[in-house]
Amino acid sequence: MTSPLFSPVTLSRIELANRLVMAPMTRNRAHPDGVPTDSMRTYYAQRAGAGLIVTEGTQPSAVGQGYPNTPGIHTPEQAAAWRRVTDAVHERGGRIFLQLMHAGRISHPSLQPGGGRPVAPSAVRPAGQVFTTEGLQDFVEPRALATDEVEAIVQEYAAAARLAVDEAGFDGVEVHGANGYLPHQFLAEGSNQRTDRYGGSAENRARFLIEVTAAVVDAVGPERVGVRLSPANSFNDIVEHETEAVYAAVVAGLGPLGPAYLHVVEGPAAVTAQIRKAWPGSLIVNPAFSVATTTENLEAVLADRGAELIAVGRAFIANPDLVRRLQLGAGLNPADESSFYGGTDAGYIDYPALDQAA
Repeated sequence: MTSPLFSPVTLSRIELANRLVMAPMTRNRAHPDGVPTDSMRTYYAQRAGAGLIVTEGTQPSAVGQGYPNTPGIHTPEQAAAWRRVTDAVHERGGRIFLQLMHAGRISHPSLQPGGGRPVAPSAVRPAGQVFTTEGLQDFVEPRALATDEVEAIVQEYAAAARLAVDEAGFDGVEVHGANGYLPHQFLAEGSNQRTDRYGGSAENRARFLIEVTAAVVDAVGPERVGVRLSPANSFNDIVEHETEAVYAAVVAGLGPLGPAYLHVVEGPAAVTAQIRKAWPGSLIVNPAFSVATTTENLEAVLADRGAELIAVGRAFIANPDLVRRLQLGAGLNPADESSFYGGTDAGYIDYPALDQAA
């Protein structure tokens, strides 16, 4: 009997070969100007056996950059290089979405145009340090966005989505509303102290993410849009106290827009269940580090959460042929954490597939 994990599924109007999603993972291998490299083309093509690839976070504007050597999608040169990536994935029968990630306050002046301060909902400096070209440096106090600037960023997302689909050839885009980056900063009380229509109530704090998604849907169509959430995730100094209320507002606002999926990085089980009950479309669940990557474990998570797809991260880094390995019950390559972020092709495109290992 074929495992449901390996059965085809339709994601909105897009046919996927299986229910395994390669989760978005920052690898810091782009050129300094945000142009994807030939190695990135190889990396994603190697992993085209995933039902769906979601790329690493990609900044929709120069101000959205949070780390060195992350790719962008706001210049013709970036789009042309991404086109070589998508062509390679499609030649191998894969499907690939681009993750749109504006880092907001999780950045540093050394990464910003003209050395300016990063932007955020409010001028609240996150605790901790950020990796820069000069190594780890303390976060700085960000500059609070004016209301009209918020509206302009919404349109930057839409322009980036059009560039990704129309010019770079992506099957769709994922709006990154998780992990402490700009949309999540609007959702969370600790980073959003605004008094305009983007702050205060749960509904107001959800407004930015909903407006971004609406603009992206208008730009490329709902079947080409997904949204990533991470309820109660404290990464990047996020402080949330009204998790159930704010994600209820998010789901209520996103539902009528009809995006292809929600991608939930699991936090409290009750919130995942709340989202599943309220969400009318497809759900990608990401169990993060809660289960080992085996066919049995992934099947159990799919069934328990009532999800259509499941996202896997680090196992895809070390196993370009992860789907085949799981189908055969083969062992997995261990991942080299020292090469996760930046560096050479070692630990990036040199992990062996089963045939190579043999």
